[in-house]
Amino acid sequence: MANTNHGATHQAASTEPLKFLSKEEAKALEEELYEEYKFGQQQLIEISGHSCAMAIAKAFPRSSLSKKQPTILVICGQEQNGAIGLVCARHLRMFNYEPTIYYPKRSCKPIFLDFTVQCEKMDIPFLSYLPAEVQLINDAYNLIIDAVLGLSDEAGLKELYTNILTTMKHVKIPIISIDVPSGWDVEKGNSDGISPEVLVSLAAPKKCAMQFSGKFHFLAGRYLPDDLQKKYELNPPDYPGTDCIVQL
Repeated sequence: MANTNHGATHQAASTEPLKFLSKEEAKALEEELYEEYKFGQQQLIEISGHSCAMAIAKAFPRSSLSKKQPTILVICGQEQNGAIGLVCARHLRMFNYEPTIYYPKRSCKPIFLDFTVQCEKMDIPFLSYLPAEVQLINDAYNLIIDAVLGLSDEAGLKELYTNILTTMKHVKIPIISIDVPSGWDVEKGNSDGISPEVLVSLAAPKKCAMQFSGKFHFLAGRYLPDDLQKKYELNPPDYPGTDCIVQL
């Protein structure tokens, strides 16, 4: 009888709507992971980057890519989202894709420097500049990974990456955005930003994801403790098998 009741409770919980977090809620959840649950920043970046690589491999298997070489351009910002992009590139290299990184404003934080060295040691090339001619990007790469801004949607940061965002708006190849598409407001969504084909939400989808209309939306939050999921009423769907991502 106890097992039946437990199943019924789980069934009822899974029918609750998926929670879309505000910017404040997302930052508070992350803070609790650090302070209360003793997750480290490097640990969370590693988990997130690996999950993003898994999502990309699921959405775009190497056999489905249009070009002979499985080339991917990873554009990284200087905040945490950029570090997640570096880790994602490293895992994609392990999955036999051919990532190239554009990382114009490098962070001086030791953790981020370590991730950069890891990519360099794996012979992942770094671009010194982003071609202004969009067609060159379309011709050279199958996909672009947008790891530029994420939750860091402050106007000052957006200005730093204006040229990159303009270029990404005009490319014809698919864009995969990590957590929050660059140029989007975390809560209000897309006023004049890019239009990614894939969105990988980290921990829980943000409110802007309600406006996402691309082909694939993945959630990467299987590492969240149950107590924290209940506190924030996240109501995530069941993850298939042992997967660290689930398609929404």
